[in-house]
Amino acid sequence: MKGWCKCLYKRLFKRLLGLLFGVIALPFLVVLILVVGPMIYWEDKGPVFYLAPRRGMNGRIFRMLKFRSMKVNVKDIRNKNNSTFNSSNDPRVTRIGRFIRATSIDELPQIINVIKGDMSWIGPRASIPRNGISYADLNDMQRKRLTVRPGITGYTAALYRNSITPGEKLKHDCYYAENVSFSLDFKIVIWTIRTVFTRKNVFRNQNEGKS
Repeated sequence: MKGWCKCLYKRLFKRLLGLLFGVIALPFLVVLILVVGPMIYWEDKGPVFYLAPRRGMNGRIFRMLKFRSMKVNVKDIRNKNNSTFNSSNDPRVTRIGRFIRATSIDELPQIINVIKGDMSWIGPRASIPRNGISYADLNDMQRKRLTVRPGITGYTAALYRNSITPGEKLKHDCYYAENVSFSLDFKIVIWTIRTVFTRKNVFRNQNEGKS
């Protein structure tokens, strides 16, 4: 019975709860856009939002919505392992961008992705599709992570944020995909609140794998 309940939550109720809370949060997101949007625009006269291509559930590519935290037309810097370079001293990040990144406000427009069904409130971090790599080319662990919708927050993001390697993140994402439950999601919400307020693990080691 316990396994049946977990399966029902994973396949049905998780999506229904995500949609419900997404609709409830939408007016607050609109207010946030009205407050943060002009700050982002007036700093360098660029777009308010950043549309990031991501690989979602079952390998489907979608556009993930974020508040733009970097300057317009900056160079994409990658670590040696192809992960996104992340540093407290990144000169590409705007002043308002540093604040919205540290507080995770830049992630909140993804509420729209949740309502659309691209994402969930809680799940693995959405992976970046690599050129020439299709869903069929992914290994078993990478596919396992894609058996659930990516989340605005998640097991890995709440506990480790940017302090661990992509390989470690993948292992934790697979653990979550295999153990989705209401109780685990509730714990992740609590962990996320703690992480945001303490601002722990926002940045990785600044010299780790920089290309």
